[in-house]
Amino acid sequence: PMQQQKRQPELVEGSLPVFVFPTELIFYADDQSTHKQVLTLYNPYEFALKFKVLCTTPNKYAVVDATGAVKPQCCVDIVIRHRDVRASYYGAIDKFRLQVSEQSQRKALGKKEIIATLLPSAKEQQQQKEEEEKRIKEHLTESVFFEQTLCQPENRTASSGPSLLTVFLGIVCIAALMLPTLGEMESLVPLYLHLSVNQKLVAAYVLG
Repeated sequence: PMQQQKRQPELVEGSLPVFVFPTELIFYADDQSTHKQVLTLYNPYEFALKFKVLCTTPNKYAVVDATGAVKPQCCVDIVIRHRDVRASYYGAIDKFRLQVSEQSQRKALGKKEIIATLLPSAKEQQQQKEEEEKRIKEHLTESVFFEQTLCQPENRTASSGPSLLTVFLGIVCIAALMLPTLGEMESLVPLYLHLSVNQKLVAAYVLG
């Protein structure tokens, strides 16, 4: 009994997940077949559910069987018709709320909102969608491209830096090695230069 007392308030609070598909309805003015759409309510629970469909603009829509019941582990289709297709409603967002309750209770155990929109043309929408996808793809390829160009110069400077240094040291060492032979005529200079050659050779070996 204690568990039941604890469980009941939780259910009453409206925490019960409601499974309905789709969660968005799009009606197209130029396509009669889209003026009637179906919401499917699933009941995965062990008990039967009562349901009620509410709408922010009920004058625009006709809901077939706006109230009813769903047996345990069954589903039910709710037909929604758009009955006021006009240009002034294009792009307006209406909302349906699907409330469910246990058959023995009046309070809603759970609820789910469904968005409904009227658009002028499916073709226009498809074109917009394609353009948007194209933009997204272009943006993605651009971002990858920018990443590559940002990364490469760093690699180049990192790899070219040591090689330039090595070449410079090599030239210095070669020059240093050649200098003693050029100055062999004088007695003091070769001794001084030989020392510097040894120092530079050591430095060259250390630096690799």
